[in-house]
Amino acid sequence: MAKYNKQRKRFDEINVIPFIDIMLVLLVMVLTTATFIKQGIIPVDLPEAKTANKEKVEKEVTVYVNAKGEMFFEKEQVDLKQLEEKLAGISKEQTVVLRSDKESKFQDFVSVMDILKRLKHEQLYIITKE
Repeated sequence: MAKYNKQRKRFDEINVIPFIDIMLVLLVMVLTTATFIKQGIIPVDLPEAKTANKEKVEKEVTVYVNAKGEMFFEKEQVDLKQLEEKLAGISKEQTVVLRSDKESKFQDFVSVMDILKRLKHEQLYIITKE
């Protein structure tokens, strides 16, 4: 019987398909987690509205009112007087975004609105969730 000479085929190329699959999975994971990071670190449960404005605003400052009635200007805790001073220091054309917790007192919301009216800020967005 003749000996069967089995020659092994040599791989000269690297198969990149599994690498591409792994990279696509990692890309999806990064993109989904990045959307959760953007919301911020101050816990505010937004009230719901049927006509929520989803427009992206640039050059904005954010005022937060949490459920305890604490106010924050750009993630820095302030009282009403400090908030008025900080809002007076910004341009009237700059957009103010108000994120008020649905469990906060309405008086806190009115106080912030009163400050904005007194300072003649007309560019205001009130953030709600749909």
